[in-house]
Amino acid sequence: MASSTLAASRGSTQTIAQLAATSCVENKASNVVVLDLAPVTDMTDYFVIASGTSDTHVRSTAEHVIEAMRKAGHAVYHVEGLQQGRWVLLDFVDVVVHVFHPTLRSFYQLERLWSDAPEIRVASQGTA
Repeated sequence: MASSTLAASRGSTQTIAQLAATSCVENKASNVVVLDLAPVTDMTDYFVIASGTSDTHVRSTAEHVIEAMRKAGHAVYHVEGLQQGRWVLLDFVDVVVHVFHPTLRSFYQLERLWSDAPEIRVASQGTA
């Protein structure tokens, strides 16, 4: 019974991650990636990583995600970097969203750092 509850919880957490990723895509963020961190760490279940084209775009994307998640009933627990707009971290506890300026994303390379984490297809990005 406990394992089915855990599976249901993981499914709903993945839905939350997909909502955050979709919100990034809606705001024209690029290279949106969802990493499933549950198999490699207990820090959080998912990272959503996205790039904006400028500091202003990074800020507006993060604000869009905060608003979309709030409307869906998921309040942000902690926000870092919103004023600067270079790297914004949005902590929703089980899902952490990173919105980067492209130069910082290239520098920090979170996807490489967490390369053991499986990548989840972002439903709203589709295939080109």
